[in-house]
Parts: sequence; structure tokens; C-alpha cells
Amino acid sequence: MFDVPFRLADETGVVRPASHDSTNLSTSLSLGATGSSTAGGPTSRNVRDRTQGQEEPGPAYCPPVPRRLLYSMNTGNPQSKGAPTPERLSALFSDEFGGQPDVIASAPGRVNIIGEHTDYNGGEVLPIAINRRTYIAVRRSDLPQSRVASISETQRGEFDAQAPVRSGSWWDYLAGVCAQLTAGGRGIPQFDALVASDVPTGAGLSSSAALEVATALALSGLTGAAVDAKELALVSWRAENQFVGVGCGVMDQFASALCEPSAALHLWCDTLQTEPVPMHESVLIFDTATTRSLLGSEFNTRRAECEEALRLIRQRFPEVPHLAGATLEQIEAARLSGKPRLRALHVVEENARVAEVVAALRHSGKVPGAKLYESHESLRTQYECSTPELDWFVDRMARTSGITGARLTGAGWGGCAIALGGSEVLRAVGDATALEYEARFSLKPRTWLTSAGEGARLDLAEWTARNVNG
Repeated sequence: MFDVPFRLADETGVVRPASHDSTNLSTSLSLGATGSSTAGGPTSRNVRDRTQGQEEPGPAYCPPVPRRLLYSMNTGNPQSKGAPTPERLSALFSDEFGGQPDVIASAPGRVNIIGEHTDYNGGEVLPIAINRRTYIAVRRSDLPQSRVASISETQRGEFDAQAPVRSGSWWDYLAGVCAQLTAGGRGIPQFDALVASDVPTGAGLSSSAALEVATALALSGLTGAAVDAKELALVSWRAENQFVGVGCGVMDQFASALCEPSAALHLWCDTLQTEPVPMHESVLIFDTATTRSLLGSEFNTRRAECEEALRLIRQRFPEVPHLAGATLEQIEAARLSGKPRLRALHVVEENARVAEVVAALRHSGKVPGAKLYESHESLRTQYECSTPELDWFVDRMARTSGITGARLTGAGWGGCAIALGGSEVLRAVGDATALEYEARFSLKPRTWLTSAGEGARLDLAEWTARNVNG
């Protein structure tokens, strides 16, 4: 829409003008620089090794363990029947490829509590990991090609893990991780892999990020590589952006890799700084089952409008690093009008709401519901990415006793909304609202009840002295 030269200035996916001189994070956070971080950045979350039942200090997350040691997953979502477990996946792997896997890793989907369309504008977000996970079982192979299968896909794929080529198929997410690990100097062997997941697809809950992060962890484990959770997230983000070809911010992969149980992840998308924020409330996820036909075109238009808003602001205030770093006073002084003004107002105000929710969680342990409703209204009127179905759900929640707040979540133009409250209230409200919604819109919604869950973890590992010491 706007003929303005923009680029991705760093690994964060934040939109910056081509003239903006910002630090490139690819060097300090490359996979080869294990344990490094940006100046002033946080210490990355250790990746959970369930074969030992505890976290190891430092970036090397996998100590020696007995061969073929397998532990069950935690109790998952009670709504999820037949959820995948390491035991089930190990048995299915044997049926598919013969023999047992060497490594099983898993990573969760995510839902964003607040901070919508702030990520690619350099702002803050506050996602949680949901209690739905993607598992991947892998084993070294002596064959010239890697073989991959999924219990939810009919087509089995093959590719060269050491020189993967994009195929346009579902296994590009795995191949892309191989490409990024190889580019980072890690020697990836050929392997067999089986994927199982109960992360809903097509609902905006980041099933692709869960697959990428689980794959990155499993393959790092297969080679005995030391890698921390932030590096897993960056490898996975690069895989989706540079190999699969889907432009996205870093939130999805960071949430899947770094989230902790009973905590939201406060992420600064411009610096990649993170901090856990205690959160114990239950969350109802309501998938409106609407076709998101405008998502691609409208999303690209919004990004262009944000780029134009930033360009105009920087004409008056060249020091502004990204749109979320502007102030309301700067927006007014720059005399923004029309769509760029509306988009800028949403981004700046939404970014402030993230900080307010974080402060409230630390003070009272509760998400202030008013901030969720404010967020939705801004997304509806200023970012213009809501739909009648999403608006209906949020309005319905606002009139429901026991619900503390609600808003659309994800990019919008369909997809999911969330509501917060007590778990029993949410379960009852979810069932009743689903029936009302189906009667009104002739669409059958999906609902999930979740709480803040655990990020990526290792569920099975076979280690030797060479793996650990070499």
C-alpha cells in the first residue's frame, strides 16, 4: 500500500524503517553461541528434562540417564480424550518404523492473554502455554533420507536432513528446523520421526510453533547439543519465516519454548527479554469456527499501515525505534490521521495495557478484566480486525456472572476469543455459550479450558558419554 523501504532489522520480526540503525541480534543469539544473550537480557529458561524430573543448571539441559528411560506426561486437559503420551507415541513409533525412538520431546500450543498486534511493532506480549502439546519421537537412521510421519497426516515424507529443500508439505516445519540447525553449525544426522499432537489446528493456537520447537529440542537432544530455550525459539522462528515462508513475530515460538507452569510469559519483542509472571486463573478458549479468509490480505494491510504510521512519526521524532515505542503525545504531534493514526493508537495503548496487566498480576494475582474488554474494543474499532461472531462472544461474556474479562485473541478476522474466570464457571459457561452460538450463527464452535502450562520439555532420552561430553 505504501511505497516505503522497510526491512526486518533483527531476529525479532519487528518492523523498522530501513534507515533505523538497530542492533542485529542474530550474532549474539545464534545457535552457535550457546548460553549467550543480549546485553541486559534475561537468563533463558532451562528446558525441562522429564527423564530426570528436574531442571539442570546452565544451557546443557540433558545429563546422562539410563538407556530407554521413559516417563509419563503430566495429566493434560480433562477435555482431551486419548491425548498423546510418550508411551503411546513410543508404541506407535515401533509400529511405524520398527524399534524404539532415541528421543521424545514435546512443546505446547499457546494463547495470548493480552498484547495483540504489538509483537511485530516492537511491543510487549503476555502469552501462556496451553495444556495441549505436540510430541515428536526421533531415532537416528543410516538411510540416505530422513523419514517423517504423523498420526494426523496420511502422507509420509522423506527429505535430506543435511540439505533440506522446501516441498510445500507438512514436513517442511521439520525440514526447516534441520536447515536452521545446520546453518548454525550443528551436524544433523538422518533420522526417523513420528509426530502426535492434540494442539488444535486452524484455531490460532500456534500448532506450527509447537511442532517446530518440539522438533528443535528433539534433534538437539539426538545430537547431544547444549542449547537453551531461547535458542530453541529462535531456531524455530527462523524455520517458519525463512524456510516455510510464513512471516510471523517471535511470540509463538518463544511462548512454546519458554513458558513455565502457572505463569504467563512477559516478552519484549524488540529485545527478546522475557520474565515469568505468576498466573493461576483459568482461561476459556472459544473458537468461533469462522473462515479466516481475510487474514492474509488484511494482516498485510495492517502491517503496511503501521509502517506508514512509524514513518510519519519518525519524520518528527527520528529517535522512535518502533511503533510501540511511540507515545500518544508523539502521535498527536506528528498529526497522524486516518488509518495510520488508528493503528498507531491501538499499538501504543495496547502496549501500555500489557504493562498494566503484568503489574496487576504481580500485585493481586488477577488479570484485570477491564483491560481485556478495552483491548477487544480497540481491536474492533481502531485495528478493525474483529468479526460479528467474536463481538457476540465478548458481549455475551460481559453479561455473564462469574466472567472477569474477555476479548478476541490472535490476529483476528475470525478464530478464537478468550474469557477468564473460575474454572467451574468457565466450564459451564463454555458449554451453554457454545449451544447459543451454534443456534445463532449456524456454526459449531470448539471450546477448551486451560491454565498456564509448561513449555518445551524432553520426555525421553537415550544418552551416552559421547553425547554428554562430546
